[in-house]
Order: sequence, then structure tokens, then C-alpha cells
Amino acid sequence: MNELRWLLRAKRWADRPPSAERVKLVLGVIAACLLLAGVVRFVGWPDWATLEPVGRPKVQVSPAAPG
Repeated sequence: MNELRWLLRAKRWADRPPSAERVKLVLGVIAACLLLAGVVRFVGWPDWATLEPVGRPKVQVSPAAPG
């Protein structure tokens, strides 16, 4: 069923291709992602952008009083 959906989407895309602005937008987003990945790969990830790991808070249970 998924293949039929993709074929219908491809037919609709062939009948009405995206505008030039949409293509430029998508290519710009892809270029920005590749640029960011290249900076991280060759320069490194900045320390200010790294989050400290946060664990679950420890709950102490006291024994029940005899009663």
C-alpha cells in the first residue's frame, strides 16, 4: 500500500512540480545542514552548546515506624 502512495505522490509531483523558490529553499536548508556538519566535523562542537547529563533524582525511603 505504501508503494501506491509513493507512486501517486510522484505523479502529483510530476504534474505540478515545485516552484523555483521552494527548490531554492530546500537546497538552502540542505546546504546549511552540510555547512554545520562540516564545522562540527573539522572545528569541533563548542562547549557552551553541550548539555550536562541530568539523571533521575534519588528518592530516599525511610523505613516505616513500628506501630
